[in-house]
Amino acid sequence: MKRLLLIAVTLFVAGPAWSNDIKLPEYERVVLENGAVLLLSEKHEVPLIGLRAEVRGGSVADPDGKAGLAGLLASVMQKGAGDRDATEFASASANVGGRLSVGADSDSTAVSAEFLSRDAELMIELVSDVLQRPTLAADEFAKEQERTIGLIKAAKDGDPNDLMSYYAYAFIYGDHPYGKPTIGSESSLTAIELDDLVKYYEDHFGGDRLIISVVGDFDAAAMKARLTAEFGGWAPAAAVLPDVPAPAKAAGRRVLLIDKPGATQSYFWFGNVGVALDYPRRAELNLANTVFGARFTSMLITELRVNAGLTYSARSVIDQRSQPGPVTIRSFTETGTTVETIDLAVSVLRRLQDKGLDDDMMSSARNYIMGQYPPRLETASALANMLAFLEINGLDRSYVDEYGSELQAAAAESVALAISDVYPVPDDLVFVIIGDADAIRDAVAKYGEITEMSIAEPSFRVPATE
Repeated sequence: MKRLLLIAVTLFVAGPAWSNDIKLPEYERVVLENGAVLLLSEKHEVPLIGLRAEVRGGSVADPDGKAGLAGLLASVMQKGAGDRDATEFASASANVGGRLSVGADSDSTAVSAEFLSRDAELMIELVSDVLQRPTLAADEFAKEQERTIGLIKAAKDGDPNDLMSYYAYAFIYGDHPYGKPTIGSESSLTAIELDDLVKYYEDHFGGDRLIISVVGDFDAAAMKARLTAEFGGWAPAAAVLPDVPAPAKAAGRRVLLIDKPGATQSYFWFGNVGVALDYPRRAELNLANTVFGARFTSMLITELRVNAGLTYSARSVIDQRSQPGPVTIRSFTETGTTVETIDLAVSVLRRLQDKGLDDDMMSSARNYIMGQYPPRLETASALANMLAFLEINGLDRSYVDEYGSELQAAAAESVALAISDVYPVPDDLVFVIIGDADAIRDAVAKYGEITEMSIAEPSFRVPATE
């Protein structure tokens, strides 16, 4: 079940901006006997086909101590499948100008593909091979394992900003499945063996967990027959999907301080658990977050960068999943202005909660959001992604079709309710800070009880286990 980041919501539609009649195009939904779901939409304007295949699972199914297994498996799956080795598999799509990639997030493993319509048969063959017949070669596993560990180490040595969410999610979620770093860690990745990949694949891949969304220049009846023939006999996954319970919000304040000796900047993240995808005031929440921290002219950017000159960038993110993801504010600053910048960011959050949005802010946010809608027709690949997103999250087409009207109907009062529901109060904040601990430890103690770890630790959590 894909998460939705409200920092930059773009829905894939046809129609002019500000139309209340923004609608998804018609599509056919077919459930095969083995439980696989096909979503098919013909669009003949350009000779392209976009495909998105989702297999329910993802990092929430990673075994204890082996976080990153699903992500590592996804990387190795595209390094050879069917009768093609890694080079041949990559060349098969590149030689015809197509693209195919495999990735995993917390809730699924996904295959994305885009090919010319004349190469539809090759596209289906490659997708079928990578999903049902991955080679999982030992040498490719070793290379991907080493590469991923190297990327983590390089980020720690250089700019650790990309790692912030892994530390933060582990700290705020603890043993909850959302606390597992999707990329893994140095320690958890080292613990993974090729047999673990094979077992995960056997346990969690099967026709009963498959969603295939195809949009573009094809005949729906022929495509349905072809996909049914290719995937209709795929046996179900052997294991049960893990349960993902609703996480509890953090009460009070606490701090995770990751020591990076000699760092000249502090990177910070603070927030709390927010709401799930089914939150009813999603339009109001998107309006609030757009004004607060999801665009370059946001409240956070205006105060922290433009007025105070304390940072180059600041943003707020609302991560919505099948269960509540976090609501977060993040930025960075020079070591000497760490507390000043965090204090100012917290004060901007308090101002949002106290004052809400006025009419000018509402109008500006609506215009900005609607400007993200494509003026005419979005790409086949983007629409295939959206149809798969709706299906895997149990959402119907009203999620898109009614969004424009919901934005129009939102009022300052209902936005204020969304702000109150979702954004954490300043007394209930979890802080994660990466910086020179000796330089900032005493100062950041004002934010709550400190848990400290070294950035050299091979894990993203304390103690050093996943």
